[in-house]
Amino acid sequence: MKFLTAILLILAANTVNAQSPQSLSLNVYGGYTLPDRVRLDNYYTDIQGAFEYGGGLEYFVQRNKSIEFKYMRMESNFPLYTPGGTQINKGNDAGALNFWTIGGNNYFARTTNQRAIPFVGFGIGLGTASGPDGTSGAKFAWDAKIGVKLVTKSSLYVKLDAYIQSMISTFGVDFWYYPGWGGPYAVSDYAHIFQFGLGGAIGFDFRKK
Repeated sequence: MKFLTAILLILAANTVNAQSPQSLSLNVYGGYTLPDRVRLDNYYTDIQGAFEYGGGLEYFVQRNKSIEFKYMRMESNFPLYTPGGTQINKGNDAGALNFWTIGGNNYFARTTNQRAIPFVGFGIGLGTASGPDGTSGAKFAWDAKIGVKLVTKSSLYVKLDAYIQSMISTFGVDFWYYPGWGGPYAVSDYAHIFQFGLGGAIGFDFRKK
């Protein structure tokens, strides 16, 4: 949380220094996230593909640059398999992934009346994985996206994008020994969730209301 607070302060400072007109937008997100296999030493889990939804507040510090705070949630199933491929949590594999990120978007608008505006974005933050037995602690997470924003003459607009999202978590330790090192040494294991998705958003620009 201290890390995110520091980022917020830096972004706020940049906002104060911005010279262009500023505006605030609300984005309502939805999309389909593809499945991913996560290795847990010899065990593994297959996160099933599912619909993902959420919302974000996007603040434009310049005409083509914005800061966005976003929350996304994906409810899915997480079957856990032994090395031999036997599922050990049948009937008890429902869960959800939650992402809280803050990041920036860059739009490539050449004119002020351009209707189709390409953009890229990147965010970092925290993620949790929840299941029938409870919720994990907050883990480091990040996402990236590329897409196009379709602007209308009203305050409403549509975004279409392809995205990547990831969460990194420790889940145990391995013990390593090498002659002359004086081991064994405990080394943390890491699990990586790495998913692709296609989606978009319906947005509202408060400056045009």
